[in-house]
Amino acid sequence: MRATNIISRIATDTAPPAAGPYAQAVRHGDLLYVSGQLPINPLTLRIESPTDASAQTRQVLDNVASILNHAGGSLQSVLKVTIFLTRIEDFADVNRIYEQVLGEDFPARSCIAVSALPHPDAVVEIEVTATLPSPVEVAL
Repeated sequence: MRATNIISRIATDTAPPAAGPYAQAVRHGDLLYVSGQLPINPLTLRIESPTDASAQTRQVLDNVASILNHAGGSLQSVLKVTIFLTRIEDFADVNRIYEQVLGEDFPARSCIAVSALPHPDAVVEIEVTATLPSPVEVAL
C-alpha cells in the first residue's frame, strides 16, 4: 500500500529559484503541481529578452521542463497548462513556440490575459500540472 497523502516540495538549481514563499513544484501522490514559471534564465537570474514573447516562452518552457525532469517527469507527462500573458497580441507567437516544444500530444490548456506579472520585464508565465510515475513504479 502506498502513502498518497505525502506532500513533497521539489526544488532544482536548473530552474530559477522561487522568488517568494512558495515551492518551484509540489508533488502529491502521482501529481506534480509546477508553480508559475517566468522567463528567467537560471544561470544569470535575468530575463534575457524583455520584449520577445517567443524567446520568453521558450525560456519558460525550458524552466518547466527542468523542474519536471528533476521530479521524474517530462513535458509529455503534463496534463494541464495555464498560460498568463500581459499582451494578448503575443498569443500567436506563444502558440508557435508552445507547439514546437510540446509536439502533437497537447495537454489541456487555458490562456489568460493579465495586466501584469511579478517581474516587470515578463510578458509570459506558465504553470503546469503533470502526472508522475508512482514511487513504487520508480523503485521497481
